[in-house]
Amino acid sequence: MFMNSIKTGFLMFGLVFLFTFIGGLLGNQDGALIGLLIAGAMSFYSYWFSDKMVIKAYRAQEVDATTNPRLYNLVKRLSQNADLPMPKVYIIPERQPNAFATGRNPNHAAVACTQGLLDLMSDNELAGVVAHELGHVKHRDILISTIAATFAGAIANISRFLPYAGRSNNRDNRNNNGGLAILMALLAPLAASVIQMTISRRREFMADRAGAEISGNPLYLRDALGKLEEYSQRISMSNTRNPSTAHMFIVNPFAGLRGIQNLFRTHPSTYDRMRELEKLAIEKGYM
Repeated sequence: MFMNSIKTGFLMFGLVFLFTFIGGLLGNQDGALIGLLIAGAMSFYSYWFSDKMVIKAYRAQEVDATTNPRLYNLVKRLSQNADLPMPKVYIIPERQPNAFATGRNPNHAAVACTQGLLDLMSDNELAGVVAHELGHVKHRDILISTIAATFAGAIANISRFLPYAGRSNNRDNRNNNGGLAILMALLAPLAASVIQMTISRRREFMADRAGAEISGNPLYLRDALGKLEEYSQRISMSNTRNPSTAHMFIVNPFAGLRGIQNLFRTHPSTYDRMRELEKLAIEKGYM
């Protein structure tokens, strides 16, 4: 987990460096500042209101110990195991088995599970999934993804001005800087997106490990991931209007990317995640 945190830090530094480099190419601090302010304002709004936005988008309904004792009591027990405040609990009316956590910090968190997850998972498998989502809450992954989104958004915004950067330079450097600016206009948003998605994938591994510890057995989540991978390929989300929220789910609800497109996956491969959980199970004596 420590090494994953270090790698995430380096990736975040990469975003900062890329943003700074583009600002230097522009030679215009006002343009860089405007791009950062736009992305920052969008990310600030998303950080404070993302839970309400996503829950509303997926028509999730809040439940309690009376309306769904199985899920509510499980979340309560695992939250105590994780030493976390009790989050709000929601059920999404979708047949595809999936789940996500949202909220700006552990005191303002929510865990949402699809109806398909409740129907298809055993109690142990459901515990593995819920514990994974609580791992995201415990690690404050919402904050990290918001910071990454801020810089990625800023880079995308200011890159639009890069083709004009050469016009503001002196004649001797105009051609060289102009060519570099056009190249960076094409590559910078792509690089920022790759870094952002890589951060998301690394946080999934960390949440898997935390979930294994919170649930008490790495095999609970391993078995659940096997089912999730199978059914996510067979059952699609009826609500496909929000692909930008795919990184929030435990498995990609819009799965199907292959080959070189795996570079743009928001999640690590399920096989790799299951393999890591099996290694952890062997270390802990469960296999």
